[in-house]
Amino acid sequence: MTAPGATARRVGARPTHQGGYARPAPSTTLVARDLRARLLSGSPTGAPVEVATSYEVCRGLLAAHGRTYYFATRFLPASERRHVYALYAFARYADDLVDHLSLGWDPARRRQALEAWSRSLLDGLMTRSSADPVLSAVVRTVHDLGISHDDLRAFLRSMAMDLEVDRYETYEDLHEYVYGSAAVIGSMMLPVLGASHPQARERAMDLGIAFQLTNFLRDVAEDWDRGRIYLPLEDLERFGVTEADFESRRVGAGMRRLLAFEAARARELYARAEAGWMMLTPRSRVAIRIAHRLYAEILDRLEAQDWQVFEHRAHVPWRRKAAVALREHAVPSHPRTSPGRADIDAHL
Repeated sequence: MTAPGATARRVGARPTHQGGYARPAPSTTLVARDLRARLLSGSPTGAPVEVATSYEVCRGLLAAHGRTYYFATRFLPASERRHVYALYAFARYADDLVDHLSLGWDPARRRQALEAWSRSLLDGLMTRSSADPVLSAVVRTVHDLGISHDDLRAFLRSMAMDLEVDRYETYEDLHEYVYGSAAVIGSMMLPVLGASHPQARERAMDLGIAFQLTNFLRDVAEDWDRGRIYLPLEDLERFGVTEADFESRRVGAGMRRLLAFEAARARELYARAEAGWMMLTPRSRVAIRIAHRLYAEILDRLEAQDWQVFEHRAHVPWRRKAAVALREHAVPSHPRTSPGRADIDAHL
């Protein structure tokens, strides 16, 4: 069902890539390759994937698709990393089913695949086991950490929205989508990171949404290639931007103001999320500060590139990642005061 205020259209699939960037192969392909490699190395066939193997499959998905997250995860205790692998793989696999261009599936087939995979997850949660090479680890992590099944369902609902909705009239409409696609991911991470403060979930959800809004800005071109715009239509109108600007892949003055405005919105969420650092157990703080700083820096790089989102895909180089990691170990960052609405309003 279409969300209130959202626009339902048939999702397109244009075969272009942003600034020469080619997205990694879809999770379905990567998992199949991994299992074939294990078969060739002597792993048994005809039996469900062992949980330890499933965690390794999930690790491979994170390494391929989530380079910044994978880097930050290295700074978690080894015993906790596998849970991050599982949760990331859960989100990535579902997301690829609904929108990876390389699959070449029509919406009906994507929906069928998502629904079947979702049923497998729910069945696994009931039986506390799964033969699926990704879900085996996901089910174990959800059970071991007591992760809310409601959060899992909320995420899957947002993935299903991607099969029906490709425009959002207002930020409030978009928020319904990002609650499931991103906020609940922050919530699911809390048992991994260790947090008991009553406001920790809110701050984790702020960070999850900030990550998602950053992705929307970085991936404007890639999303347009899928026929989607994740920037609120009311904001496009406010800055005089039309879909013709996306079609021409041109960043004019109005588009720059639009992207700066959306970046300010994301930065406000990053600033709010900083209060959550001290709500985590000490063993997790360095890793989350690194992920926080590196992902927020993507916005800085977008701005430094004059918002040329159709020509360049902003990323943080490995050397910069290493420098941030060393700094956070040596001189940990301290939370700043939230910039508040004034900083967003300055871009109007």
